[in-house]
Amino acid sequence: MLFEAPDSGGDRRGGLFDSLKTLAATLVAIAHTRLDLLSTELEEERVWLGSMLAWTLVALFCAGLGVVLATVFVVVAYWETHRLLALGVLAAVFLLAAVLAVLAVLAKARAKPRLFAGSLAELSSDREQLRQ
Repeated sequence: MLFEAPDSGGDRRGGLFDSLKTLAATLVAIAHTRLDLLSTELEEERVWLGSMLAWTLVALFCAGLGVVLATVFVVVAYWETHRLLALGVLAAVFLLAAVLAVLAVLAKARAKPRLFAGSLAELSSDREQLRQ
């Protein structure tokens, strides 16, 4: 009577199903956490991109207005003597500034961290833990 087989078999089956439920709940929780991290990264990326676009437009507007006013000032100042030279020098300066700005944008684009880097790192960590 101490060793009854039917009762011990029932306990094992309930334990196995409980373990499977716990495993499924854990996997769902992991997936939820990773998707939450992914959505947070997407939101951060959207906010960053909007901010960059807004400040870029403000900078371009102000720079364009400043360039036009500076060009008019220099040309009017040298109207009688060297107006063509003044226009040529200013055109060369603005073209050089445009090239430097393009190079700066390319450098900034290369330096930006990879999209979803945090999510990918966490998924890689999860995969390594599951392999062990």
